[in-house]
Parts: sequence; C-alpha cells; structure tokens
Amino acid sequence: MTYHTPVLLTEVVEQLQPRRGGLYVDCTLGGGGHAEAILRATDPDGKLIALDWDLEAQAVSRDRLKGFGDRVQLVRANFADVEQVLMSAGVTAVDGMLFDVGVSSRQFDEPSRGFSFQREGPLDMRMNREAGITAKDVLLQASVDELTRIFRVYGEERRARAVAQHIDRERAVRPLETTSDLVRVVESVLGPKRGNAIHPATRVFQALRIAVNRELDNLQRGLAGAVNLLKSGGRLAVISFHSLEDRIVKQFFVQLSTGCVCPPALAICACGRKAVLRVITRKPVTATESEIRQNPRARSAKLRVAEKV
Repeated sequence: MTYHTPVLLTEVVEQLQPRRGGLYVDCTLGGGGHAEAILRATDPDGKLIALDWDLEAQAVSRDRLKGFGDRVQLVRANFADVEQVLMSAGVTAVDGMLFDVGVSSRQFDEPSRGFSFQREGPLDMRMNREAGITAKDVLLQASVDELTRIFRVYGEERRARAVAQHIDRERAVRPLETTSDLVRVVESVLGPKRGNAIHPATRVFQALRIAVNRELDNLQRGLAGAVNLLKSGGRLAVISFHSLEDRIVKQFFVQLSTGCVCPPALAICACGRKAVLRVITRKPVTATESEIRQNPRARSAKLRVAEKV
C-alpha cells in the first residue's frame, strides 16, 4: 500500500526531538506518517499513543504501524479530550505531543466525506461520521444570523451575510444536498473563480467544516490538556493550516510563556505568575519549496513548538 507523506515530516522530528525510551502522543493520527517517524526516531523502545476520532483513519494507520507491535497504542478519541483519555489510561506524564490540526489529505480526497468543493459528494464534513450534525444540517437549520457568523468568523468571508441570505432563499425551495449545490449558491453570490485567486467557495467550505467539528474549541481544549501532561523539558508541536488555528496556537504559547507581569518598580513579585512554556519557534516553521512542489497543500502549513519549563 502507498501511504501519503505528511507535511513538515523532517521538521516535526527535528523540533519534537523524540528520544529512545520516551513516551509520545500523536493527537491527530491521520494517515500515520508522523506517528511512524516518531516511532522510528525512538527505536527500539520508545512508545507512542495515537488519537483520532475518524474510524477510517485508524484502519489505515493500524496497517501502517502494525510492525511496531505494542510500542504503539491507537485510541479512538477527539484530541480535545486528550488529558481525560490519557489519565483514564493511567498516563500522567509524556515526553512530547504533536497536533496536526485540520483535515487530512485522505479525508479531502474522499468525495463521500464532503470536505472538498472540487469533488461531488454529500454535504457531510464530519470527521467522526458516527456522531454530530452534518454540514447539510447546519445549512438547513441555522438562522441567517448564525450562518453569517459562521462564514464571517470561521471563514473570514467579507460577504458572509449575502451568502447566508442566498442560502436561506435556496433552502426555502429545496435543501442543499451536495457539495456542488453549495458551490453553485456561493458562485451565484461571489462569482466564479478568476485567474489565480482562490475559489470563492473556499472560505465557506472551511467555515462549515470548522463549525461542524467545533475545531477551534477542540484545539483550545486539547492544547490546555496537552500542557498539563507534558514532563518538564517535554515539547508540544502544533501544525496548523489557516490563520484562525495559527492565531490560537500563537496566543496560547505567548500566554503560557509569560512570567511575572508586575510593574518593574515593584521590588517583589505580587502576581505570582510563572511561565509554564518556553517558545522554541519564535516564527512558525514552514515547508520548503521542494516539499511544496511535491505537495501543494504544504504551502499553508505552519509548525509552532514550545517546551515545558
């Protein structure tokens, strides 16, 4: 079987610094590429716990990682619950954690998942197809105000209200069922793709996916839980693919790497604030031109890393 190469693979290993005998957590298993690299870097006795709430992703990765035997443990769970999941398993401290946030290439390429506006499929967009509401449900049930908020906040779409209003008119006639239905509606408001500009449906699809999977809330919860589980000197690495995710990661790292905030004139610290993290990557690590040529999706990937103090 041919497996997809994950983004920033070399950079993740370099920054995470996995070592022999260590215990690591891949919070977003996906196709298993990062997990495999971490396990190889920790040969012969390093261990990995890998989370994913996508049953199909676990099936693919289980085959990819089977050669590592009991060194790897696959857990079906949302990374937002990483602290609870690991504590329930008796794990209270780990040497490093990785988040590769967003939709995997396999999910994008599967028409039945509904993530891509370039492929005809049902408006699903759930990462866990056994629970939660679909994108179709959101488009049918959400008010115009709520749709506007979703497109504006999660998609940063300037004409969010116009798109929401047109969806409202369309669904009064018949529900939007497929990705092409939604693309048609968006193009009727924003126009077709022009030149090298991004497709007008890009931001709307992104916004719906984030809303359906509660991605930003889950990311914030997951990061907080991850820090609580890191050993001193352990590293937290996060790959994000759009500005909203990257902003959350950056602000989280800044907040937890800030120590005393008392006025300089105060001789003794009164706030009691101590830094929890040390930021390793002052600027995000991005893909090389060579990687982008081989995998265009790597263009938007940003890796940030911090270390527990």
